[in-house]
Amino acid sequence: MSTKRAVLITGASTGIGSVYADRFARRGHDLVLVARDKARMDSLAERLRNETGVDVDVLPTDLTEPLDLERVEQRVREDGRIGVLVNNAGALIPGGFLGQSGDDIAKLIALNVTAVARLSNAAAPRFAEAGEGAIVNLASVVGLAPEMGITVYGATKAFVLFLSQGLRVELAPKGVYVQAVLPAATRTEIWDHAGIDVNSLSGVMDVGKLVDAALIGFDRREPVTIPPLPDATQWNAFDASRQAMLPNFAQTEPAERYQPTA
Repeated sequence: MSTKRAVLITGASTGIGSVYADRFARRGHDLVLVARDKARMDSLAERLRNETGVDVDVLPTDLTEPLDLERVEQRVREDGRIGVLVNNAGALIPGGFLGQSGDDIAKLIALNVTAVARLSNAAAPRFAEAGEGAIVNLASVVGLAPEMGITVYGATKAFVLFLSQGLRVELAPKGVYVQAVLPAATRTEIWDHAGIDVNSLSGVMDVGKLVDAALIGFDRREPVTIPPLPDATQWNAFDASRQAMLPNFAQTEPAERYQPTA
């Protein structure tokens, strides 16, 4: 058993989650892997145990199922070894908003929003009491870009970004680090599940490069890490513009442009 804090990773059977598992194992962290595909997680766990010597627990889980989600919440809440939570599990549904069913939208929100919020809620009080710990939430640049036309998915990722920023305000003074990671198109199986040929897309990042970049941001304790963004001053200017508006929101009267004209 490692003396370092264990890392719980959702969506750990493949793609970004499996690479996070590999990288944290090579840093000497024990792991708790959460995903639906037990066979893949078992294979990954065996490889990482053999190659790194860390302990790896496997929790086969469908985070869209309330009882499964409650079971993982309990593990996060009660297992004092876990000091890092990586909320990576997510999905993308095919088509545009007009062609998506209410059931599919609800399931997407359950995975991309509800599970992230509830697992963060399970971890945060214990981390805050300990005065240490980290929550890593995988958002997306799509959450900043309604023009991309992936409406519900983008809305869920905008939620994840806002949640991460809000948690940082609350938890940073208590010693808890919160990071939002915003990938752009990354070569994972999410595209297959959405019926999209990833080879038809341009500018697709290798998943290993994505996670390695995100971990550099993690080590630097960045609140928001955008691996594909070449110029960090663009994000800084965007965030500064947002913050510059805040003092102007407290008004007793509507802005002049909304005043009735004679």
